[in-house]
Amino acid sequence: MREQIIAKAYAQSIIDLAKDENVDVAAEMTKFTEVINENNDLENVFFLDVFTQEEKVNVATDVIAKLKLSNIFKKFVMFLVQEQRLSIFPLIFKEVIMIDDHNKGFLRGTIEGAGAEVPAQFKDQMKSYLDAKLGRNCDLDYKQNDKITAGFRVTVEDLQLDASLDNQLDKLKNSIINA
Repeated sequence: MREQIIAKAYAQSIIDLAKDENVDVAAEMTKFTEVINENNDLENVFFLDVFTQEEKVNVATDVIAKLKLSNIFKKFVMFLVQEQRLSIFPLIFKEVIMIDDHNKGFLRGTIEGAGAEVPAQFKDQMKSYLDAKLGRNCDLDYKQNDKITAGFRVTVEDLQLDASLDNQLDKLKNSIINA
């Protein structure tokens, strides 16, 4: 939990700094993350403690130069290396994307269900409902969840709509026990 709070603070800071410099830090972090995710060696260098700070700085400098990323982003990554906080970069990245989405006026959410896919009509209805309720454009992804017997659970940030059979049975059980 503590790391998430730190990541959120770093994310807000880099967004504010990048805004002052007119840099799309979300796009730059996405490029950087994609390169790391595609290369296990880079992932090892950045996230394992067997490499020195100097080695991490050298590799990060080369990657950032090849990707032609901004100086503000380079300084941010170097700061994370220096403070030995590069391990929370994925959390920072997630927070930056969420803040960027908010600034652009839309939210990301997840529909979970038992089936392999969600019916298109349900997804469209849920999107329309959430767009109206939250006043923002919602982008919903579907994930199959083996712990859901039937129905759906929709989560958009801290809003959760749980219309799963399991949730209904839990409510019934609690009402009987507490009656």
